Amino acid sequence: MSPKTPAKKTTKKRSTKKTSKKPSKKQATKATPSAKRSIEAERMIRIRGAKEHNLKSVDIDIPRDQLVIITGLSGSGKSSLAFDTIFAEGQRKYMESLSAYARQFLDQLKKPDIEEIEGIPPTIAIEQRSASHNPRSTVATTTEIYDYLRLLFARCGTPRSWAPTKTKKDGTVVSRSGRPIESSSATQIVDHITGFGDGTRMMILAPVVRAKKGFHKDTLEDLFKQGWVRARVNGELIDLRDALKEDNENPLKLHRHKKHSIDAVVDRVVIRDDDESRQRLVESVEACLRIAEGSVVVSVETTTNGGTGETPVPPNQKTWTDHAFSEHFADPDHPEISLSELSPRLFSFNSPFGACPNCHGLGVILEFDMDLVVPDMDVGLLNNAIQPWKKNGPGGMIYPRYLRRFCRAFDITPSTKLSAMDEELYTLLMHGNDAPGALKTRKQWDGVMPMLHAWFHKTESSWVKDHLHQFQHEIVCPTCCGDRLGIPALHVTIESKHKADMNKAGSPTVIGRPDNEGTILNISELSRLNITDAVRYIEGLKLTKEQAVIAEAIVREITNRLRFLESVGLEYLSLDRRTATLSGGEAQRIRLATQVGSGLVGACYVLDEPTIGLHQRDNDRLIRTLRHLTDIGNSVLVVEHDEDTIRAADHVIDIGPGPGVHGGQVVAQGSIEDIISTPESLTGDYLSGRKKIEVPSQRRKLSPKKAMVIKGAAENNLKSIDVSFPIGGMICVTGVSGSGKSTLVNQILLPAVKREVMGSKTKPGKHTRINGLQHIDRIIEVDQSPIGRTPRSNPATYTGIFDQIRKVFTATKEAKIRGYKPGRFSFNVASKNGGGRCEACAGQGTKKIEMHFLPDVFVECEVCNGKRYNRETLQVTYRGKNIADVLDMTVEDACSFFENHPKILRFTECLRDVGLDYITLGQPSTTLSGGEAQRVKLATELGKGTRYDGTPSSEHTLYILDEPTTGLHFEDINKLIGVLNRLADAGNTLIVIEHNLDVIKCADWINDLGPEGGDLGGTLLASGTPEAVAKTKASYTGQYLKEML
Repeated sequence: MSPKTPAKKTTKKRSTKKTSKKPSKKQATKATPSAKRSIEAERMIRIRGAKEHNLKSVDIDIPRDQLVIITGLSGSGKSSLAFDTIFAEGQRKYMESLSAYARQFLDQLKKPDIEEIEGIPPTIAIEQRSASHNPRSTVATTTEIYDYLRLLFARCGTPRSWAPTKTKKDGTVVSRSGRPIESSSATQIVDHITGFGDGTRMMILAPVVRAKKGFHKDTLEDLFKQGWVRARVNGELIDLRDALKEDNENPLKLHRHKKHSIDAVVDRVVIRDDDESRQRLVESVEACLRIAEGSVVVSVETTTNGGTGETPVPPNQKTWTDHAFSEHFADPDHPEISLSELSPRLFSFNSPFGACPNCHGLGVILEFDMDLVVPDMDVGLLNNAIQPWKKNGPGGMIYPRYLRRFCRAFDITPSTKLSAMDEELYTLLMHGNDAPGALKTRKQWDGVMPMLHAWFHKTESSWVKDHLHQFQHEIVCPTCCGDRLGIPALHVTIESKHKADMNKAGSPTVIGRPDNEGTILNISELSRLNITDAVRYIEGLKLTKEQAVIAEAIVREITNRLRFLESVGLEYLSLDRRTATLSGGEAQRIRLATQVGSGLVGACYVLDEPTIGLHQRDNDRLIRTLRHLTDIGNSVLVVEHDEDTIRAADHVIDIGPGPGVHGGQVVAQGSIEDIISTPESLTGDYLSGRKKIEVPSQRRKLSPKKAMVIKGAAENNLKSIDVSFPIGGMICVTGVSGSGKSTLVNQILLPAVKREVMGSKTKPGKHTRINGLQHIDRIIEVDQSPIGRTPRSNPATYTGIFDQIRKVFTATKEAKIRGYKPGRFSFNVASKNGGGRCEACAGQGTKKIEMHFLPDVFVECEVCNGKRYNRETLQVTYRGKNIADVLDMTVEDACSFFENHPKILRFTECLRDVGLDYITLGQPSTTLSGGEAQRVKLATELGKGTRYDGTPSSEHTLYILDEPTTGLHFEDINKLIGVLNRLADAGNTLIVIEHNLDVIKCADWINDLGPEGGDLGGTLLASGTPEAVAKTKASYTGQYLKEML
């Protein structure tokens, strides 16, 4: 880490002020020394004898109401202190304040191994964990903004008619009515009618038939039986008595196949300003609402010159104008267009009341992809040309018979290539007789694609479902066009003074409204806006006085939550962004914004590396948010490795001196100056400049001529950019959060290379083409997904060497005599299936004792004494050690113990090279820190790039790493860079998505995206060596890099 002279901050003064508050003179005369100590202790979290995991009886006092950073090597015990001790005990003590009945329904953390802890407030953990993979979870739902938006639209939205006004011949709707629809009571309707003025002539009509085909004799007879004598049929008044005199099927002489409208004439009135006239109107309107199921039409007589009244005028100057009303949310002209209620559930895509009926609220549906079903057109029809029907698949016994019938029916040979078929026959084969452009024939053929669709929906076999799923891809739902909601919900709008970007907000769904300029939006369109645009739109809402009162609290909550998302550097996110696509850091900062929005005081927040995925430029905003939490009276404990965040702290705790068993002690504590002045502190060494990660004296020379080149990358926010990735070095992809790095690498390049090299069926994101993929032989991906989080998962099982270790034991003389197979040495296989685990604890080594309303207690199994295996299995030894001894062995010891087994040795050496020589092979994954888990994953992938004899593979391997520095200390990063350089020196290509400047400055090539996140990003700002990028003024990365080179 390049040395930075510690800035003269106010943090030390702040800390002094908080921890040495002087009493007034009056108090000082009465205060005793013991009273002073108790006042001081009240402002401290006092911990004594913390022994959780690798902590070695740690005694520490942590100041409250301050920003405290806990740092140290990966695996040194930071999380054990912050989460497993402080958070666990704080939550446990809070839980104990609840009743025993309530506690039995809550998941409680076990009591940490600690002698004493005092002064701890209620604690809230905001951990660095992967976001929800539920496709229904979005940024808006996670932050509860969507719940408030649903309430806003339900209470203040304007429902509009979605009746089609223009359609194409194929039924596609071109435009919709968009007329506001509202519910009106009989009193409101009468008030509106009397507003036409004294003397106005009108008819009160009950619409009983609206644009329906038929003779409608039954309707006329029904009206006559109810006592009505007149009706209006297609705009003409008729006398029902005269019409029904003739006893025939069609008394009105109507055309059977044309649409007709019939209204019952309930009353003909002249408006008078008196009570008697009003009472008559009320009775007439109520009768209409009864007959027409909530609808009424008032037809007002007007003259051609616009006047109304009793003055006689010639018939040719009279016109009647209809005014429709409804007591439901319905279009009076189209009663079928109605809303039963305007409630929040109408806008929920998780509710059947609001969700699109086709995609059930997901916005996407699975469809079979022609390119995946038929990957090669130059293959014979029965030579597995139709991949889902290949002979060794689940349909191999049935569907090839159908293809033979097709060949006989249309006189083609089974070896006929698909490319040799004429277009009409190929269309018939794939889509069936009903497809446009298919060969016209009397012979029935359903088509490959319809048959696949029917097979997928008919089968109940998970094997068949999994098999067919690989030939499908997600497409936007054609019904809702990705809006997730039904048409009625999409036609409830709100209006704002702010004009939103309709290129971003709009969808192909045809919405009826006065204009499409971006001032009138529905809830789905509002959710597509980014945070910044959404804030402006909500703040500019146009509301009536009544609506303003109703919406005041709702708008305040929405605005506050949006502002907090802005404050943690997430303004580039759109509200409908799926949480499954967020990085771990983004997901954590969303949870942080939610907590800041709660305004809670007197709590202790424990955070795990909130700077992950955050560009250096945005660190200040995050620090301001953390500082806000302390300013309002909270304690903030942050496990962090970022230099800027450490320097901004009021108090720093450095855990060490080494990782794992070599750590677990407080090396230094206090201000930045205190940490720097401690010679034993590795953190102090890097902060002071005594140690630093050097800039490479010489970089590998990479040429853009020998490179993978992505042309026209346009997925998500990428602006059709061309990006080169030179072959044979370390390439960093940089840029502010949301600039398009993950889209470029993980959604376009990675799937494209997998498709080329491994034959993967995953479709890459939108791009024109990729040149230079012929240079790549293998691909290895190291992403941010967590390794197994169960006690049965450990480094040996994750890397795969446990299979080899079990084979080593199986090959021993004793195992052969007893007839033991590899399954005998697995702690996951039951004895009845040939396993050798301890059945008393089911191979766990511990027993879980449920304590009802107390936290569960874990005790060591007294049968196997925690060794996980039964006695007979442990009698088999290799080089004097049994299988349990091997699992308890450190990686360092395993390297020498298995020196004659190359397959095991290559993975243990990779674990050692990434700095994990101290962990044991059987250490449960749940006890690994975030940085350790990341490096176990990295070592596993590095081991795959090594040949059987341990030498580097001669194949050119592409490594794609997504923020490999997650959870790593400066010293760990130094080791990581050494490992990456070793891979690059072997001639491989590494593409690293990274924000850490120490890794970036050691790269051979940088592709910097930006300039901002979201819509303002997606362009290539700079490309070249770090020195070249540092000279680019438009690049934020270049500005920070300039200080380090």
